[in-house]
Amino acid sequence: MTAQVLDRELDRLEGLWSDGLSDAYRAYLESVHRFEPDARPKLALAAALIEVGTRLQGLGGRAAPPTTLLMGDLCLARGSRLLADNAPLAVQVAFARAIESIASAAASSSAAPPTRLLLQQSLGATR
Repeated sequence: MTAQVLDRELDRLEGLWSDGLSDAYRAYLESVHRFEPDARPKLALAAALIEVGTRLQGLGGRAAPPTTLLMGDLCLARGSRLLADNAPLAVQVAFARAIESIASAAASSSAAPPTRLLLQQSLGATR
């Protein structure tokens, strides 16, 4: 079932899997153990998509080219949808706050905590 879920959610994003998305996915699998087994791969993929999406957008650096920016938008949208469908509200809000923190730091040219750390903490949110 995990392979089917991943295949469906990676539609139009296949090239990203070998470009770091798979590594991020595996890292987040270690952070989703408290969720129902069916939700775990979806939540790990959501976090990985959001991490890669923020990277593709070039937050805090030089503006990404339009096609890369749109790919980042697709990653963020798909990750957000997976969260909305599978995560409790507290986790959804924590992810939104993490993304706000990353974007705010980029907008003000200040350093943000590492994205992966923020998102792993978000997966542990309980309220």
